[in-house]
Amino acid sequence: MILPRKNVILSLVAYIKNLFDKNFLEYASYVIKDRAIPDMEDGLKPVQRRILHSLFEMDDGKFHKVANVVGHCMKYHPHGDASIGDALVVLANKNLFIDKQGNFGNIYTGDSASAVRYIECRATLLAKDVFYNPKLTQMADSYDGRNKEPVLFPAKIPVVLCIGAEGIAVGMSTKILPHNPVEALIAEKACLLKKPFALYPDFPTGGLVDVSDYRDGIGKVIVRAKLDVSDPKRIVVRELPFGSTTESLINSIETAAKAGRIKIQSINDFTTENVEIEIKLARGVYSEETVKALFAWTECEQSISVNLLVIKDKLPIVMTVSEIIAHHTEALVKILTKELEVEKKDLLDKAHIRNLERIFIEERIYKMIERMKTSEGVQKAVIAGFEVFEKEVEPRGVSAEDVETLLKIPIRRISIYDINKAKAEMDTIQARLKEINAHLKNITAYTLNFLDRIIDKVRAIEGGGKRRTEVAKFGKIDMKEVVKKDIQLKYDRTTGYLGTSVSGESVAELSPFDRVLFIRNNGTYVVQDLPEKLFIGENAWWIGVADKEALAGMVFTVVYQEPKTGYTYIKRCVIEGWIMNRNYSLALDDAKILVIDPRKKFSFTLFYTASPRVKITKETFNAQDFAVNSLKARGVRLTIRDVARVEIK
Repeated sequence: MILPRKNVILSLVAYIKNLFDKNFLEYASYVIKDRAIPDMEDGLKPVQRRILHSLFEMDDGKFHKVANVVGHCMKYHPHGDASIGDALVVLANKNLFIDKQGNFGNIYTGDSASAVRYIECRATLLAKDVFYNPKLTQMADSYDGRNKEPVLFPAKIPVVLCIGAEGIAVGMSTKILPHNPVEALIAEKACLLKKPFALYPDFPTGGLVDVSDYRDGIGKVIVRAKLDVSDPKRIVVRELPFGSTTESLINSIETAAKAGRIKIQSINDFTTENVEIEIKLARGVYSEETVKALFAWTECEQSISVNLLVIKDKLPIVMTVSEIIAHHTEALVKILTKELEVEKKDLLDKAHIRNLERIFIEERIYKMIERMKTSEGVQKAVIAGFEVFEKEVEPRGVSAEDVETLLKIPIRRISIYDINKAKAEMDTIQARLKEINAHLKNITAYTLNFLDRIIDKVRAIEGGGKRRTEVAKFGKIDMKEVVKKDIQLKYDRTTGYLGTSVSGESVAELSPFDRVLFIRNNGTYVVQDLPEKLFIGENAWWIGVADKEALAGMVFTVVYQEPKTGYTYIKRCVIEGWIMNRNYSLALDDAKILVIDPRKKFSFTLFYTASPRVKITKETFNAQDFAVNSLKARGVRLTIRDVARVEIK
């Protein structure tokens, strides 16, 4: 049956939509799980895991060219050599799991590393202790099916907290701040002992951090540079805030200086192994008053939002620092238990085979196979020889695999067999088995001892274990308060121009961030940014800062003549809100403005035009005698007589 054309098109559209949906979901899942987000178990992204796996496979104690490591890793990573090289440099600069030799860049200046053919690396002893255990590592086929790679390493420390992570996936992202590895291990010890603990970020660039809103890893922190203000005319940046380099910090300071937010004479970068950025201040400016401006307008202070998103059980999940420490503490106990059990099994197997070897050689059971002509006969002869020693080989007995192992013993080894040496080896095995059984019975104490050993190894690394970032409490800085009001706003009443480059009388001292409110001679007012040169008309009534708090305490009194009748009105109002660059009117359109005064109390006199049979020629009023109305109100009528002039006291 042939479907109508419309049905065919609809079916095709539905098929294409399903195809796109399926492919997009697969792509999104791949990016989330296999590229951008680290796994909580070993704290690594896939490319980092493959790099360490390559280093373990290549390990011979010597340094390897990074180019060779990258080439080896390409067997497992399907995204090219550039991504592998960059990831290796970043991981090496964490100074935990990769020993480096050569120029791996500079985390202070942001300088990149040398080409991979010039630099060398190898896995550290700490990396082997933390990650490497082939007997416990689950392996899977590589992307092309030719090799095996680890699914996850059985990591023995909370790596995701120690090195941090940042990544953007489809519809989600992660931002995990690095923590001090020794403090993380101490937190695990506290968790084992059921004691409270607190863990805060620690950055390789040092600086200061305010963790008031860290919220156990799902909030934010404020980081600051460490400044030396011992010289009143010079500020020296000694440590950088996390996320900044000397270049980006200097650029932010120069930008702030050009905008007039801070006043400096010069800035010099003397950074080598340690950060040293010298800021010389302009004449009349001192260190103490400039520090707040640096924190307010430059990268000397930054706010960093944290999103502790990890992969757990193949699904993305947001966790807290405490939850990760608790999970890893439990996982560490399980890993160490498995390692002990595996070692115990290996030692029992070794003890069993050494016992068989002793009986096989001492009791000359190997002599029984000399007359046998078939492999079956040889095997039966060996098993028959052990029947007399059945109690000594219990409970395992002698298996076919055991016989094969015994038959592989070379004649030379049999001829020089040392009974005392074999006995000493068996004693060593039994002693170790006794230790393992004791550790398994008290696994908590064993885990605590293991953590102490790892802490010692971390501290043995150059700079390892020492906290670099100081935890402090910062006060909130109001950006408007740290900027000086030293810009002269001038107004020329004869030409009607207002601005910072106008030659005329100074009407206010402002900062670059203040806004200006001016009332023209026709009673309209406007709020706008600080102008350089703007025509507002001659004889403006009022010019000042558009500060809502200040204006809320001011009452503008407007005396005007209605355009149609000529009657005189008074209106008192408060300017509370506005839209930038929009014209507002304090009186009726085309009204003649007689008075606009911002004082709450004052008096004014209306002088009337002379008229026959009218004796009253003037009248005085107190502004405060009239109620305050809204901006849209008409006001109160003062007189119907023609006003010649007004005099304000």
